[in-house]
Amino acid sequence: MARAKRKAQTQPQELTPLERLGLRVSAMINAPKAQSERRVTIHRLDTDPDEAWGGVMELLAETDGLEMNTNEDGSVTLRWERQTDDDAPADGRDFEMVDRDESLF
Repeated sequence: MARAKRKAQTQPQELTPLERLGLRVSAMINAPKAQSERRVTIHRLDTDPDEAWGGVMELLAETDGLEMNTNEDGSVTLRWERQTDDDAPADGRDFEMVDRDESLF
C-alpha cells in the first residue's frame, strides 16, 4: 500500500490548457531567433481554448515593455526593447510563468 501511495505522489500532474499555452508562448519568446530580433508572432492553435488564449493574452498585455499587435489572421506579434543591465530581472529570466498554485485572476 505504501508503494502505491509513493507512486501516486511521484506522477506529474497533467498541465491545464492555460499552462500548456503559457509554456508554448514562453518557449517562443525565449527562442534564440526571437531574442535576437526582439519580436515573435504567436499563432493560436485549434486546440487552444478561448479561456487559455484570453488568459495568456491578458498576462502579456500587462507585461511592462511588451508591445502587442493583433494581426489580420488573428495571430499576435510581440515586440520588446533590449533590456539594459538595470532593467534585467535579478534571476536573468525574460518571461516569468505563474506557478500552478497561484491564482491568475
